[in-house]
Amino acid sequence: MTDPYAVLGVSPSASDEEIKKAYRELAKKYHPDNYQNNPLGDLAAEKMKEINAAYDQIQTMRAGAKSYSGASYSAGSGSESREDLAAIRAQINAGNLVDAERLCNAVPVTRRNAEWYFLRGLIFQNQGRYANASECYRAACSMDPSNPEYVAKYNEIRTTSRNYGSYTPYNESCSACDVCQGLVCADCCCECMGGDLIRCC
Repeated sequence: MTDPYAVLGVSPSASDEEIKKAYRELAKKYHPDNYQNNPLGDLAAEKMKEINAAYDQIQTMRAGAKSYSGASYSAGSGSESREDLAAIRAQINAGNLVDAERLCNAVPVTRRNAEWYFLRGLIFQNQGRYANASECYRAACSMDPSNPEYVAKYNEIRTTSRNYGSYTPYNESCSACDVCQGLVCADCCCECMGGDLIRCC
């Protein structure tokens, strides 16, 4: 198991303020907004998840809480975090994905725990954004591997993607080359059945 203090680069004897400062500096450095259209974006996103998980784990350990799944317990944020996440889940269950996504995006980075990633995955899955959903479920499982709900959803989406082959990730569109390749393939099928040649310009 990764040492959360090592991830944040602080000593286990560091004060709460020192831990918070280290977390903020790393979060600022690896925030996804800094890596848009950058080949290192995926690595930065992974690092950001690791940093969030480490911070949440330290907060949980220091608060002496053992049952709650990865929430940040810094002063006054525990109950607020649970209320935020309960509201998101209620919107998802009601089918209000736009409101659920808005509430999800409003949760501060410091309170984005395993449950947050799971709920974000549910939103993505319901929107048909399976690659994004899979990443969120994976993050939730890595933060709270003993949660059966998270594990079941992650296994479900992985099985679905295997059964149906590769899918086009969200925000990837079909290019002219894709259309042309499809026409060539269709032409081959038609030729075998005596159809006319399809020409692609």
